[in-house]
Amino acid sequence: MTTRTESVDTPAGEARVTWHPARAARLVLALGHGAGGGIEARDLRALAAALPGRGITVALVEQPWRVAGKKVAAAPKVLDEGWRALWPALAAAGPPVVAGGRSAGARVACRTAAELGAAAVLALAFPLHPPGRPEKSRAGELLGAGRPTLVVQGGRDPFGRPEEFPSDFPGGGGVLVEIPYADHGFAVPKKADLTQGEALGRLTGAVGDWLTRLP
Repeated sequence: MTTRTESVDTPAGEARVTWHPARAARLVLALGHGAGGGIEARDLRALAAALPGRGITVALVEQPWRVAGKKVAAAPKVLDEGWRALWPALAAAGPPVVAGGRSAGARVACRTAAELGAAAVLALAFPLHPPGRPEKSRAGELLGAGRPTLVVQGGRDPFGRPEEFPSDFPGGGGVLVEIPYADHGFAVPKKADLTQGEALGRLTGAVGDWLTRLP
């Protein structure tokens, strides 16, 4: 189906939603981008291409700082304000909305999911800590999401490898999927035992399977 773009006013400025609709959608997956890029990220593009065929509408959300052409992301509080203001437009699509995003966008989804009534949370490349600073843990945001949560993490992500995540996360209603050899952007080296396409296929397959199992 044809994509469409919608502009939404927020307290932080104009935001933008690019819709990748599914026929007779059972869910909407809203995905925010990271602090270092926009909705052109390979994982976001892959999900937008793969999931509508599985009955899941994908909404790629561009925060106001990105729409305005700024190179530096807004503060976390401002990102949350923009996401909250966008939520009614996302919810108006009809089906339940799963809040998600990559990196900084995943943090926003975790921090706001419960108050906005998200059906679940998808955290792609969750930045558990700054590179080389494991003592600066952001695990509290992840554990406090208050919704069924899927984390998809690269095996060599410097912002948090899968084995660094809290041991009580899966037992608390969360699921963690590792993409072997992948970095923070889910890029895999040419010498890896799987291709870039295979890595993204694992990512989209895991996300699609998890979403279809949600009640």
